[in-house]
Amino acid sequence: MIGQKVPYYQCDVTKAVVLTSPLSMPKAAGFLWNKKMMLQMNCRGYAVAQFMQPEPTKYSTGPSLEATTFMQPEHHYHAQHPGRFFYVKSHNEDQLYSLPFEPVRHVPAIFEFHILEHALVWKIRHGDLFFELKVELVPDRGAELWTLRIENVGETAQKFELYPCFSIGFLSWMNQSADFNEQLNGIVGNKITPYQKLADYYRNKHLKERTFLLADAPITSWCANAESFEGLGGLHNPDGIVLTELNRQSAKYEVPIAVLQQSVELERGSSKTFRYLFGAESNEKEISALKNEFLTKQGATRVSAANAIYNTRATPALKIKTPDQDFDRFVNQWLPRQAFYHGDVNRLTTDPQTRNYLQDAMGMAYLGGRSTREALAMALSQQNSDGSMPDGVLLHVNAELKYINQIPHSDHCVWLPICLKSYLNETDDSDFLEEPLPFADKAENATVAEHLDLAMQWLKANLDDNGLSLIQQGDWCDPMNMVGHKGKGVSAWLTMATSYAWIEWASICRWVGDSKKSVYWQHEANAMNSRGHKAFWKDKWFARGITDDGRLFGTEVDNEGKMYLNPQSWAMLSGMLPSNEAQSLIEKVKQNLDTPYGPVMLSPAYTEMVEDIGRMTQKYPGSAENGSVYNHAAAFYGFALYQYGFANEGFKVLKKMLVTPEDVLQRGQLPVFIPNYYRGAWKENPSHAGRSSQLFNTGTTAWFYRTLVEGLFGLSGNAKGLHINPQLPDEWDKVSVTRRFRGARFVFDIQKDPNITEILVFMDGNRLSEPLITDIEANKHYAVTVKVPL
Repeated sequence: MIGQKVPYYQCDVTKAVVLTSPLSMPKAAGFLWNKKMMLQMNCRGYAVAQFMQPEPTKYSTGPSLEATTFMQPEHHYHAQHPGRFFYVKSHNEDQLYSLPFEPVRHVPAIFEFHILEHALVWKIRHGDLFFELKVELVPDRGAELWTLRIENVGETAQKFELYPCFSIGFLSWMNQSADFNEQLNGIVGNKITPYQKLADYYRNKHLKERTFLLADAPITSWCANAESFEGLGGLHNPDGIVLTELNRQSAKYEVPIAVLQQSVELERGSSKTFRYLFGAESNEKEISALKNEFLTKQGATRVSAANAIYNTRATPALKIKTPDQDFDRFVNQWLPRQAFYHGDVNRLTTDPQTRNYLQDAMGMAYLGGRSTREALAMALSQQNSDGSMPDGVLLHVNAELKYINQIPHSDHCVWLPICLKSYLNETDDSDFLEEPLPFADKAENATVAEHLDLAMQWLKANLDDNGLSLIQQGDWCDPMNMVGHKGKGVSAWLTMATSYAWIEWASICRWVGDSKKSVYWQHEANAMNSRGHKAFWKDKWFARGITDDGRLFGTEVDNEGKMYLNPQSWAMLSGMLPSNEAQSLIEKVKQNLDTPYGPVMLSPAYTEMVEDIGRMTQKYPGSAENGSVYNHAAAFYGFALYQYGFANEGFKVLKKMLVTPEDVLQRGQLPVFIPNYYRGAWKENPSHAGRSSQLFNTGTTAWFYRTLVEGLFGLSGNAKGLHINPQLPDEWDKVSVTRRFRGARFVFDIQKDPNITEILVFMDGNRLSEPLITDIEANKHYAVTVKVPL
């Protein structure tokens, strides 16, 4: 589908991305969040929602009992998937259709799906009726606020029935029901979360078990029984709507649904606005309070105002203007939004993986900084006194390690100095290293610096007899769980990442004047690089690891999994790759891993189980870790390319992570976030290659931002101040960058000059002696001209 144009545009006035057809990209979606919940809505009206109490909980599901899992990539939508639908039955034309599109699927004359930062809006026309449908989240509550404005744009009066229909679904095999509540003017569903253990009764008593749909306007009739409402026609043409009025059937230990009926008459040129609240609370008193506060015109105004300023708590480090307008839009608007989501609510889990938690915190360093310090302190407070880090960081007193966090991984200590270094680069807050913090298993405190040093010592202890890093049951790659489960297998990536962590820690020690430790850890990194190069370099590229039984894998002799991306990236970051070998290695990456949608994580993808590698090889070829364009790994590679000065190659990696008008149909996603992956197996399965996972949970955003700051625009902090080393691609002659840094505001005019051979920096008309701005004053504005060689 590359080359075809998609019906979408970007509105400069509202800053919305607007899809103008429900047919071309049925999974295209936007997401909203607050401190308590997340809502992902696709363009057709299907929803994925959860709220925290404190664990993630669903209040709207399908009609069968669903397993509790983390958010899944390439989420499957089906006819009875949870949704937010509005049926319209016209009296004038005896016609039935639904908003925004599902489940009737009657194609409207006009369809626009607007993804804004703080709301999702549909603008739809059927016949003489124009609908504007908007959903927002009630701030810090587990509730959705829906507003539907209907206008008669025809020449005659219109009379019709409106049926808001929201899924409640099968929530409990123990006890579930739903009924209409006249005082609340809506349907309230009730459940009791199933349990077996006596202790769970007391733990569950606080849960918000009532799902509600409330309306602000009079109700003609209602139905709370899913089977009764659907009848023989199903959701596409439900029996309940065939009747003049809904049948007022409650659900008594049956699958509930929330369907309301409202009779509407509109004269020519007139309009009406309807509002609805949908969410979960503990009891009718709490529901009533929520209704009184928000289900009014004034309440809706307050919701919109609060949501409009929500992201202003994050102050992006960069605002750019380049020759690439689409790139500018994404970097200025959508990238900081996605990075803020990750750092603000920790992907809505109470036990984020330690690596995810720290990398998401790293991203927050470019959006204000303070929360990065708090996240580092939280993580280090759960460190063991032997220096090891847990597989997940517990964010709530009753939180437990779940899912993948119950599997031992070996990489978590690596991310501590990486995150800390980014924080220091942005803030110069070296006093943080002296802050005392506790241990998880010892009743005494140690400074942040002492915690970090213990973590580095733990990495040094986690080596085999050859001085290479043991992988245990996984490193950054979670499902690579059988390389080292016997206690002998080693990871090339972790060996390199350990070296890089030691280099970062050495630079931090140097920053605070501890030259002895700095020299020591740099020496350890150099020795590790020497051992790693000898063990993993196989003539053309770096292998991925050595299994428990001594098999080197990820080399040219392998039929599948011949080459992996991460070892090549981190060999560059750690310095394990000699600079004179970099160009040759990059060419090998191009030949083996590059696709139109970015570099794949490995190639060829595995087609059957490899028992000394693990369950990664059982994933579908080209999906997730098994050979997709895994954007987190691609971001590592892009960052590494800039470290070696490959500006054009680095920029290509960044650009391929972003949807463009030329390939948006193939990817199936609008340019409002970077997904965790695009499908790989480009040569083996070209019809599916490039397809977005639609999952916006990814560590990519933090590394993308760091690459912009330190690589592409080269405006990175250090102990002395702001270092300037832009690496613009060939197609850009000049850019303008507003940089927020240590409380000051810099406006950089960066342009190429064919007459120079080194970077020249001018401030206040004077040339600086080196590309470094020192003695920075908070709250001061600086205008800086930078000239870079052509």
